[in-house]
Amino acid sequence: MNQLRDYQQETVDNITKSLQTKHHSIVVQQPPRTGKTIIMAEIAKRATHKGNRVMLLVHRKELVDQTRRTFISWGVNMNLCDLGMVQTLSRRTQKLKQPTIILIDEAHHAIAKSYRKILDAFPEAIRLLFTATPWRMGGKGMIEVADDLLQGKSVQWLIDNDFLAPVKYFAPPDINEGLLKRARGEYTEQSIDDALSKQIYGNAVEHYLKHANGKKAIAYCHSIKSAKHLADEFNKRGISALEVDGKSPKEERASAVEQFRNGSVTVLTNVELFTEGLDLPNVDCVIQLRPTQSLALFLQFSMRAMNPRKGKTAIILDHVGNVGRFGLPTDDRDWELDQGRVKKVGGGDGKAIESPTVCLKCFGTFYKSTVKDGQCPYCHEPLPIPEDNLKEVDNELIEVKASPKKLKDSAAVRKRLAVVHKLQESKMYDEIAGKTPQDFTTFREFEVYAKLHNYKRGWAYYQAKERGLM
Repeated sequence: MNQLRDYQQETVDNITKSLQTKHHSIVVQQPPRTGKTIIMAEIAKRATHKGNRVMLLVHRKELVDQTRRTFISWGVNMNLCDLGMVQTLSRRTQKLKQPTIILIDEAHHAIAKSYRKILDAFPEAIRLLFTATPWRMGGKGMIEVADDLLQGKSVQWLIDNDFLAPVKYFAPPDINEGLLKRARGEYTEQSIDDALSKQIYGNAVEHYLKHANGKKAIAYCHSIKSAKHLADEFNKRGISALEVDGKSPKEERASAVEQFRNGSVTVLTNVELFTEGLDLPNVDCVIQLRPTQSLALFLQFSMRAMNPRKGKTAIILDHVGNVGRFGLPTDDRDWELDQGRVKKVGGGDGKAIESPTVCLKCFGTFYKSTVKDGQCPYCHEPLPIPEDNLKEVDNELIEVKASPKKLKDSAAVRKRLAVVHKLQESKMYDEIAGKTPQDFTTFREFEVYAKLHNYKRGWAYYQAKERGLM
């Protein structure tokens, strides 16, 4: 017998309460890997069993059959359910019967014209818009298509209650972000090629061997060429790997997935196939080799490995600095219906979350405020500690931090720490602490952030110009 988990049932109950208070179009936020399709299936089952018609919109053809199977197994009356790709259904609005409820999967896409055409064709239908990230890169909130937002459990709550696996996040600095260029909001393939280190594929394999050897892994690449190259590098090292992409024949993709499931293939490299919605539960490691400006895509990448299993810890290898743009996937986020960006919030105290810290030895990524023993939680390397001396700058006393002697042997580390020390002697450093570039509103903030991260001089200018600050 099908049964919802407690937090899924809570979501259904909250939707019912919202509808009873006369809301008509509701955004339902649920983190990735927490069963949005199951929640939609329960709602569709209840509706069709009462004789009401349901329409479900998905945006990828791979999701149609997968979702249909879930709905059938859950007991939905498919005779009263129109399920299809938004691109297809938007061309058939005059032939479709009036639905009582429209369900939209991955609804952060719902502001697009194809979705609006369907919504406008059935203005009386109740709309339930499901997404992990009610946020769009273009800066638009979802208030254009919704009148209420229901926020699900936080990622950390789901981990604490064994609904998601805990995660270790590693972020080696293998990218020059100053070379990245955008088109239609996302980074271009050529600029990613230019920005990535020439050793990126060897690094990806080495880091996998160091942190996740033997674990099932999905690698997200930025181009078909890079995905094929990475699969070759894994196979050369004796790690079975296959490459799949949108141009791969359907049978070839299905075969690759089945080999991954049964264990004959350890690593799948891909280009944007295993992102939104697709069910691939036995992933223990994610390798990010594609920088993105999309928070939705970042969370889909990162949380692909977080399906729970007793004793499991997910491994995320971020070779492209996505964590610097978005923070850790375990961060609490305060979603707002009328804003096109999301606020990161702290734990129970509600304090703003600081910028992530990367261990200079193992590249483990974490928040320094969570460390209690002064050591990296992954490799136990001592972290930089405050010195006793203070310097006076602009009539303010601020703390000057230095690294342990063990770290001072590296010229690169000395150079990086010198930049940090210089920034700590200015008010500006305090102003950008705890922020990410998406929070900046002045060119000076981008300039200081660039110095802190050793980015090339043009990075701050380009970012500020893109934001309309220049």
